[in-house]
Amino acid sequence: MKRFILVAIFILSVFLIKETNAQRFQGALSAGLNITQVDGDEVYGFKHYGLNIGPSVLIPFTKNKKWTITIEILYSQVGSYEKYANVDTLPRPYYKINLDYVQVPVLVHFIDKNAVAGGVGFSYGQLVDVKEWRHGQRTNTNLQGPYKIRDYDVLVDIKIKLWQRLWLNFRYTYSMLNFGRELYHNQLYPNNPNLDHTRKLYNNELAFRFTYVFNQEIIHKKQTKPKGH
Repeated sequence: MKRFILVAIFILSVFLIKETNAQRFQGALSAGLNITQVDGDEVYGFKHYGLNIGPSVLIPFTKNKKWTITIEILYSQVGSYEKYANVDTLPRPYYKINLDYVQVPVLVHFIDKNAVAGGVGFSYGQLVDVKEWRHGQRTNTNLQGPYKIRDYDVLVDIKIKLWQRLWLNFRYTYSMLNFGRELYHNQLYPNNPNLDHTRKLYNNELAFRFTYVFNQEIIHKKQTKPKGH
């Protein structure tokens, strides 16, 4: 399934690049790393790493092209990881959850001096693969449950031009709605159900990516003539 999605995204990238070359739209490809955690699972810290890759289309909607709408299709791996964690003062053994999404972010960007861009937006995510380990053992978690198949996120995005059409991209993403709930038992008093509690789960993501805009106009600096000529 993962290979199929990656191949599909690659084919779509080639198609978008080809189509945007003759249009006023701009085609781009982003690739990088997600550093994530799941809020609510009582495992703390950005310790899960995954891919963030996919094509995008940038649509300028002002004459000076400083404002653009960006639509992306991403393969994004998020989740949570902890080798050992403390829950209710007791050590919890190995825990890991991998959540693989196909995400469709839509953002509005403002580009300043063709060097820095900032944007905000929303994203729809479709869960395409999930794996979970508890106490060092693989669970029966799958696409049928217990986690929701859909995820809705809010995004904040910053891009810095490195060279010509190559940009360095930082992105923060957070779930607007919980993608699941988790019941936790108080391990100090396991026979007292009144101390059990349920927590909602939210994806909390940092992405560090490189973005290449294929048909972006390159603005060359004007050379100044020496004085006396």
